[in-house]
Amino acid sequence: MTERESPSPGGAREDAGPARGRSTVRSLLRLWPYVRPIRGRLISAALVAIVASCMSLVIPITLKWIVDGPVADRDPSGAWLGGALLLAIGVAEAALFGIRRWLVARPLASVEAAMRADLYRHLQRLPVSFHDRWASGQLLSRATTDLQLVRLFLAFPLTFLVVNGATILIGFAILLAQDWHLGLVLMVPAVPMMILCSYFEKRYSLAARKAQDQIGDLTTLVEESVLGIRIVKGFGQHRGQARAFRALGMRLRETELRKGSLLASLWALIMTLPELALGAALVLGTVQVADGDLSAGTLVAFLSIALALRWPVESIGFLIAVSNDTATATDRYFEVMDAPEADASLAHAPAEAAGTAPHDPVASGPPAAPAAAPGAKPASASTSADPSGRVDPAHDGLRFVDVSFRYPDAPPDSPPLLRGVNLHIRSGETMALVGTTGSGKTTLTALVPRLLEHTEGRITVDGVDITTLSRGELRALVAVAFEEPTLFSATVGENVLMGAADAGPRELERALEVAQAGFVHALPRGVDTQVGEQGLSLSGGQRQRLALARAVVGNPRFLILDDPLSALDVHTEALVEAALRQVLAKTTALVVAHRPSTVLLADRVALLSHGRVSAVGTHHELLRTNAEYAALMSGEGSDQS
Repeated sequence: MTERESPSPGGAREDAGPARGRSTVRSLLRLWPYVRPIRGRLISAALVAIVASCMSLVIPITLKWIVDGPVADRDPSGAWLGGALLLAIGVAEAALFGIRRWLVARPLASVEAAMRADLYRHLQRLPVSFHDRWASGQLLSRATTDLQLVRLFLAFPLTFLVVNGATILIGFAILLAQDWHLGLVLMVPAVPMMILCSYFEKRYSLAARKAQDQIGDLTTLVEESVLGIRIVKGFGQHRGQARAFRALGMRLRETELRKGSLLASLWALIMTLPELALGAALVLGTVQVADGDLSAGTLVAFLSIALALRWPVESIGFLIAVSNDTATATDRYFEVMDAPEADASLAHAPAEAAGTAPHDPVASGPPAAPAAAPGAKPASASTSADPSGRVDPAHDGLRFVDVSFRYPDAPPDSPPLLRGVNLHIRSGETMALVGTTGSGKTTLTALVPRLLEHTEGRITVDGVDITTLSRGELRALVAVAFEEPTLFSATVGENVLMGAADAGPRELERALEVAQAGFVHALPRGVDTQVGEQGLSLSGGQRQRLALARAVVGNPRFLILDDPLSALDVHTEALVEAALRQVLAKTTALVVAHRPSTVLLADRVALLSHGRVSAVGTHHELLRTNAEYAALMSGEGSDQS
């Protein structure tokens, strides 16, 4: 997290429910790009299912023939033939439904996998500010529960929406062909059912969205409780966490009961109206048979077809519910996918950088030229160097020029967190950054690798504006180590080598030596030891040393360290500082420092006060000339970022 408070779990999404004018169909159509590659199989499966469903309508026609023929004529052989025909139809219907399931099972699993892979890839490319606003449980529920709903919808309800719709149309056509009077009686409930479905659909969609957001809140609480189990146990908060979980669970229970109540009401009405119409048709048909206007076989066939249509009609409520659940899941999925990626949205495009040539971080030649003036011809890298191949000293290193920053969701009338920061860290120099709580030290360091985007001014590396570099190019130049070290569920070696894709065992050992992380060799499998989730199997100091090793393993051109030694004991800190001096001598570094021992690693010190750089000088100069700095170093001021 940055220096701002994040919203409570799920709080950022409380107002993200569906608009009352939201279209379920439009939401579901957004799945088409993922469905398009398997559309052939889905269409084939639907056609097979329609044929299978229509075969169930052939059974009543066969019954009519049996009743009006062999049964009326007392012909046993004809009855046996009719029975064999019914058995064959039943077997064929079952086989066709099996084929339908085979057609869609594997392709739909690939659709879910593709959507999940796209979501994960997109999450990696979203800016840090997005992750600051979103609870992790909300993102996790979208990648799991919501995508499972989508897959199940594509596998069954989507097919049955088509199949049941076609079955109803074909079935009523057959009913009207048998006896149009009775057919019209059965069609009377159609209009009130459509009105009821529309009424309940709007209310159910709101309840479905609320329930899925609450599942995200619950997921967030469980995740935080598991990751923070030491805090929960250490402060005896297990009862408080249990109460919070119970409260969220009860809220979700109430929402699910509301959904169930709506669905039950809709289902009851959908079942009652057709049953009343069927009863009326039965009475009218019986009268017609008694009057000789209708054969007994026709009435049996008519009633059998009507009964066969009960499930397609009654399933409307279920299909509406599942469709709305899936539309809500789709909306939630695309809420994340629609968020602009970091590379797609520059915070600004400084006019001074308009003519800057792209910088190749892997080029062996000298660094790129400084930015050209507006309208000037772009300068090549060679024009920025003197005959000896050195970069112009006025434009090398890391520069902040009138840099300001405010969070995108900050009130318009609030002052920026950083205002007009001007700072130059010369090539090969180490600059310590000190300041009181909330002065913006961590935020300033996050601007260099563009974890956050500055809102005004320019930041240059070797004269090249960082906004003209892709993030891949920039982060190949800049390595970072944060105050809160994050390790992944991987081996020690894999965690460290994340800092350099092309580093090998030699670079790994050198980085571990610099970070004084020789303790890894005493682990059960050395550098191949799994460190566990969040690296919690290691101490805070051990995690911090591995994070430092990750930052230095690739010999970065620029190194950003946010109080990298805060969790170390005095003896280990001295050893790390001695080894770190060798690394800092070969790179350009900006180090957030909270203690005098860390400050002494730097060539110069910058004091950040109220969002501005108020003083720059050596440690001893600032001790003599700046009262605020002297207070910080003596411990009288707050030295925590």
